[in-house]
Amino acid sequence: MMRAKTAVDIHELFAQRRSPRSLDETANMSQDDVIALLEAARWAPSANNLQPWRFVVGQRGDGEFAKILSVLVPFNQAWAFRASLLVAVGGESLREDGNANATFMFDCGLSVAQLTLEAHHRGFVAHQMAGFDAEKATELFAGQMPIVIIAIGKQAPADQLEGPAYERENAARERKDLSEIVLRGLPL
Repeated sequence: MMRAKTAVDIHELFAQRRSPRSLDETANMSQDDVIALLEAARWAPSANNLQPWRFVVGQRGDGEFAKILSVLVPFNQAWAFRASLLVAVGGESLREDGNANATFMFDCGLSVAQLTLEAHHRGFVAHQMAGFDAEKATELFAGQMPIVIIAIGKQAPADQLEGPAYERENAARERKDLSEIVLRGLPL
């Protein structure tokens, strides 16, 4: 993997992390690896310790995998079927008292970030997708709002992809410059 060009050295998990679409459909994940990803997600910071994240997990070949795959848009289905694991992430938008939890999306994002980094730490890659049918995805959950679906597996050569997926796989890894995202407080 190509290392990100950073302003200063950062941890290799961040510098090497990518979200590839080209996955090895012969690679499997052990139960220990799956549980470790979920444990990393479980221990994410959470406002008022509400832990609003909920996961539906499917391993390639099982019924949950097929259900999660079926809610993806065709572009994502065309490559995500090779993933070792699909994780649908939903969130509890209300607190137990019925009031809105204004930070539930933020908390769920932190949980996904920790799951993603644990996957990379264990030699897997993770690709988060917003490209899914939200109405169909609600059927995966028991009242939670669907937020994202993550494809996890071992990276494979990009040449198994075609068209826009192949082009995106080979595109340069870029981010906005710090001067564009730090509005005040740091001389850049």
